[in-house]
Amino acid sequence: MIATPFTPMASLLGGALIGLSAVLLMWATGRIAGVSGIAARLFPPYEDREFAGRLAFVAGLVAAPILVRIVSGSLPVQTIAAGTPVLIVAGLLTGFGAVWGSGCTSGHGVCGLSRLSLRSLVATISFMSAGIATVFVMRHWG
Repeated sequence: MIATPFTPMASLLGGALIGLSAVLLMWATGRIAGVSGIAARLFPPYEDREFAGRLAFVAGLVAAPILVRIVSGSLPVQTIAAGTPVLIVAGLLTGFGAVWGSGCTSGHGVCGLSRLSLRSLVATISFMSAGIATVFVMRHWG
């Protein structure tokens, strides 16, 4: 069984920063902080005046762990118990789900729920239920 460390303060701080960044993006641009949509619109045919902002947003996601490494001298230990084929399939299914569901966990779970969107509530219940079921099956029968 995979042990997951309990980190309430780091989790609380991370959640607060995600919420703050979503609010700041909405305030500054009027846009929802849906990571899959922002990343997808970096590629053609999505050419608009907000390309630099989208690129900066994704660059910030990449730069964050680098900054943590510089500040703390190390990165949190990550253990992935799946092999490369499973990770590839999981990534493709996640991407497909984000497109099919018109958004990802950040767009629906953070921004949509805070706007009291019924569609986001249904999407969040769906992906959380699927995630919980997947973890249960993999930990007990996988």
